[in-house]
Formats: sequence, structure tokens, C-alpha cells
Amino acid sequence: MTEQFRESYDVVVVGGGAAGLSGALTLARARRSVLVVDAGAPRNAPADGVHGLLAREGIRPAELLERGRAEVCGYGGQVVHGEVGAATHEGDGFTVVLTDGRTVRARRLLVTTGLVDELPDDVPGLRERWGRDVLHCPYCHGWEVRDRAIGVLATGPLSVHQALLFRQWSADITFFTHTMPAPTDEQAEQMAARGIHVVNGAVASLEIADDRLVGVRLGDGRLVRRDALAVSPRMVARAGFLATLGLRLSPHPSGAGEHLAADATGRTEVPGVWVAGNVTDPAAQVGAAAAAGTVAAAQINADLVAEETRQAVAAHRDPFSARSEARISELVTGDRRHGL
Repeated sequence: MTEQFRESYDVVVVGGGAAGLSGALTLARARRSVLVVDAGAPRNAPADGVHGLLAREGIRPAELLERGRAEVCGYGGQVVHGEVGAATHEGDGFTVVLTDGRTVRARRLLVTTGLVDELPDDVPGLRERWGRDVLHCPYCHGWEVRDRAIGVLATGPLSVHQALLFRQWSADITFFTHTMPAPTDEQAEQMAARGIHVVNGAVASLEIADDRLVGVRLGDGRLVRRDALAVSPRMVARAGFLATLGLRLSPHPSGAGEHLAADATGRTEVPGVWVAGNVTDPAAQVGAAAAAGTVAAAQINADLVAEETRQAVAAHRDPFSARSEARISELVTGDRRHGL
């Protein structure tokens, strides 16, 4: 990373994860000036490896990002460490203000700031074990806990679905209702048919031995032996700084949390602002987030090309427009400077 950047860029990418770096790489290869502002707090930092990513299975999250930054910089892009505090309209572009006071201009914005996993705060130890033996995604972690004793902590509308999914990886699944309502009759029948055991009652704590999860302690003192615990966190997009542009979070249709709504290409309702990755799609894994960054970047480049074409056509039709006159003056001044 570098701490130095220019006053303005074609595109400022806010967020340096898979979506942001993939988008920046595409833009840099399109010969756009691009700056990535990265706060350095990736969602998957606690994980041992990235899974399901073709040709990079099991790569450490930090190594993947390091390689991505090097690739972006190799094509002339820049990556700086920082956090964006606000973004505002200015003329036909945007002013991006970092929390340390630095500012930069951008013609377009690509926001890839990801999300925050809000874990239940009434079960001590969840956050400390997060990404290790407290898990959420079976496609990310299911293989690593296959055939082991897995618990599923009910936290919201997706918990039963989560339990049914994890059943694919293990025949020993226990569903803890915790403080949530009991499963509906249909849900109870589904779990019974799949051999998923349901335990009622609040969970008080996790039982840890030799730095590993060994069980779930209930409020009545019972201990249910488990090797891993699946939790559906409430997922909230990191996008508060966009409120100054009129972009606010909305509930995700799945009920999983809050996201920034956008179309299939990542275009938001604010012209010039695109989003990609978990900030708009909470379920996106690394590969999907990277692909979304590429799609959004291509749309941004096309939007810039269209704008530049309109300007070129206008200048061609009216060679004595204010813009053309300014350019002629610039050329004449340059000729005089060289004695021509």
C-alpha cells in the first residue's frame, strides 16, 4: 500500500476486499485511473483459509488480498490505507473525505465495504470463537467439520434452513432454540425427518477446553457436547458514509439483515455510484464477490466511455464551444512557450 495519492481519479473504490480489488484490477486494465481506499478490516480475517475459490482453494485471506493489491498496482492502480468518512456530490463527480482529513475527487464510486456480522451478545465466547469453531456458512466451513458433532444456535429466520444445510455434512446435528420461538410444526417435521435433534432452552455459554469448543452449556446447567456451533449472524452493510449521498440501508429480502440495494450490475439509485460484494449481497462468497466487482467495474467503464463520447460529439459539433476555446488557448499558449 501507499499513503500518497493524486487529487482526482476516474474511479475511487471504497473497500479493498475481493470485490474491490477485482473491480480495481478491471478498471486499471481498462486504462482508468483508480484508487482503492482500504480500511484493512476484512470480514474473513479470522478464517484459516478461503474455500470454494477455483485454483486458490484454502489460500489464506491475507495472502489473497496481498496478491490482489500487487496485481492492481502492477497495472497502475493505487491502494491506500484509510477509512472513508463521507462522500458528497461536487460538480459532475464526487468528493471523498477520509476520516483522517484527506480528500480525493472521483468521477465514479465503486463501494465494496462489505458487512459486519452482528453476533448474539447474550452468549459469552461467540465472538472469540468466530471463524474457528463458531461458524455460519456450510459452503465455507462444512468440509472442515464434516462428520463431527455440530450445533446450530437459533438466532433468526434462517436458522432452521442453516440446520438442514449442515445436515449434508454431518449426521450429528443439534438445533438449540435458545431464545427464539419453537420451530413450526412443518419445521419440526422436517428436522425430525432428517434426524436433527432439537434442544429447547436458552444457551448460557460455550464450553472450551484446550482452546477448542467441546460443548454448549444451557441455562439449566446441562452440557451438550459439540465440536462446532453454527450461528446465523445479523449481517449489516458497512455503508454509513453514503448517507450524505442519500443512500441508506434497507432490509435484505432474505431477512438476514440490511444491505445497499442495487440492480444486477451493482448500479445504485444514485447516478455514478456502484456497489459490489457483501455490501449489497450478504450471501456472496469470495468468488461471487470478486465476480460482482468485475461486472460493476465494466459497467462503470462503459458509463465513463458514454460520457466521454457525448463530450467528444458536442465538441465536434461546436468546435468553438467554451471547452474547445479553452483547449485552443492552451495549445496556443504552449506554442508560444516553445517559440512557435
